[in-house]
Amino acid sequence: MARTGADTPRERYRAQVREEIKAHAWEQIATAGASALSVNAIARRMGLSGPALYRYFAGRDELIAELVRDAYRSLADTLRAAAAEGAGLAGLARTLRAWALADPQRYFLIYGTPVPGYRAPEDTTAIADEVMRTLVDACAALAPAGPATPEAPFATHLLGHRDWAGEQSAPPEVLHRFLAFWTRLHGVLSLELAGHFTGMGFRPELLFEAELESLLAPRF
Repeated sequence: MARTGADTPRERYRAQVREEIKAHAWEQIATAGASALSVNAIARRMGLSGPALYRYFAGRDELIAELVRDAYRSLADTLRAAAAEGAGLAGLARTLRAWALADPQRYFLIYGTPVPGYRAPEDTTAIADEVMRTLVDACAALAPAGPATPEAPFATHLLGHRDWAGEQSAPPEVLHRFLAFWTRLHGVLSLELAGHFTGMGFRPELLFEAELESLLAPRF
């Protein structure tokens, strides 16, 4: 019986070479950042000509898109698995931190400075939305918001400015809690991973926990 698709030797070889290209790309990113990624340099490292490598990836942007896609898929699957095991927002926050610490360059590729000239394809955005949905659902599962606070005007503002949330039907106070969670914890993570806390004499994981405790308080 004839083998088709990824079962053929040619397709298996192609998949293997693509994975090797991505491995070399991650090495470059770790050394010089995503903006310095060079497809030709990867080709030389692998003993290929530039045109030969372009048979596997059409160009730098396609390669970056694949790396971004892999990173978002890894995070989306990791958070979804944690949620399926019963993790609430606190557990998901710690899962996010562990994922980021395990591979800082992967984290910075999707949450760091945008790569000049690169525009993410729609399917990449769809995977990123999976991450957001898992976290919004966890925010919605928390105790209802308390009395009005000085932050309430922003929740009201979100009533008419929630296109970024896509099909999420969560009320504005839940979206506000999600945005606070997202921005504050990513701020701590980004500073920690970039080494900005080095020499300051405190433990970054305790700052992360303190921010998380504050975010879990029913103030939104």
